[in-house]
Amino acid sequence: MSADGSNDPDADAPGPDAEGPSADGPADLAAYLRAEVAATDFRIVVATMLAVYALFAVFTLLAGGGLNTLGSTWVRLTFLFAAYAILSLALNLHWGYTGLFNIGVAGFMGVGVYTMAVLSTPPDAISGMGLGLPLPVGIVGGMLAAALVGLVAAVPALRLRADYLAIVTLGLSEIIRLTLNSATLSGWTIATFGFGTGGGSGIDLPARPTDALLDTVVGTALVDVLDPTITASVLRRSLWVLVMIGFVIGIYVLLARVGNSPFGRVLKAIREDELVAQSLGKDTRWFKIKVFMLGCALMGLGGILWQGSQGYVSPDSFRPIVTFYVFVAVIIGGSGSNTGSLVGSILFVGLLFEGPRTFGNIVSNAVSLPSAPGTFAGAVAPLASLDVTPLLSYLVGNISAFRFILLGVVLILIIQKRPDGVLGHRTETAAAIDLDRPAANGGGNDE
Repeated sequence: MSADGSNDPDADAPGPDAEGPSADGPADLAAYLRAEVAATDFRIVVATMLAVYALFAVFTLLAGGGLNTLGSTWVRLTFLFAAYAILSLALNLHWGYTGLFNIGVAGFMGVGVYTMAVLSTPPDAISGMGLGLPLPVGIVGGMLAAALVGLVAAVPALRLRADYLAIVTLGLSEIIRLTLNSATLSGWTIATFGFGTGGGSGIDLPARPTDALLDTVVGTALVDVLDPTITASVLRRSLWVLVMIGFVIGIYVLLARVGNSPFGRVLKAIREDELVAQSLGKDTRWFKIKVFMLGCALMGLGGILWQGSQGYVSPDSFRPIVTFYVFVAVIIGGSGSNTGSLVGSILFVGLLFEGPRTFGNIVSNAVSLPSAPGTFAGAVAPLASLDVTPLLSYLVGNISAFRFILLGVVLILIIQKRPDGVLGHRTETAAAIDLDRPAANGGGNDE
């Protein structure tokens, strides 16, 4: 069994040539390297991250950036990797493990972040007012609030089919965002209870606890030593990124244990055929309620670690596009595999989220481009005279919008070529043992 609980018999096995590549040529060497990388989940994740880091190192060098720029880029990439990985793992618990189509991820993130803010933000904050409780109290409170909102949504909604559950969770997510955006509600809660969300102005958040480490004698000395090559701001963000990586590892281990437990096998049985699970005496509705609450709590935690570390948050941070991005990451990696969620997050952030913008910056810095035409027709018309400069200017100037086209193309290709995702072939089954039927001669699995 692989590290993410997969029953793929080849997941942890060495490649066909365990002693090293043969001398038959580059094809055998490439096959050997692929087998070595795929030998463990850890190698798969690390190899994917290193490949993306190397790509952005090339981007940074082409753009003329130095060591500090490269360090800042890698820190931002790792931060986004970790943020999307936490949310993808939580969504995989709902969708990949249990088959619950929850498209309200952003709403549960908002509940977690705002509950933490209301509990831990000082009462004298510039925007919004909190109770000033210790940060751990706010984090636990945010997770509990997200779980309770998940319970309120799950009790009636899980009676519905998958498509209706999706509509309910999407509507609930927008209700949460619009509620947080209400200045009237914020003013009423301030006057009545002494705290408020700040409405559309957002709410200030407590400082990251890791920042205080750099204010100590040791931290100050470290900043003085590293400042010539790595600025203090990059160092502060790096410390928080390490904390997020620790949470990613912890959540991964938690969900792997959940998936391999009897509780997790019931969840996967519900995904495959809920009627069969019910016929075996399982109260599938109660199982779905419990896993829905757990996943929502993790989504709230993901929102706290991501948006809650920025020092300020507004309701606009929880639009439905965030949920869409998380789904794209899970689809790329393959639903039903925890390692797939990690790999999908890395590929999504590196190649689809940050990659186009970084590439556009390189082009704009390397080539002196004129002002972009106002319309696509105006950008395409000069192609008749073989002038590609207006089109290039238009593409670079609107790279954020064209990123959605790239996302659509990638999703279409994945659905056509690999509908199960990069690691979808390792989707965990409900069985506790390997069910592959041995060959008739007793020599391994059927080909």
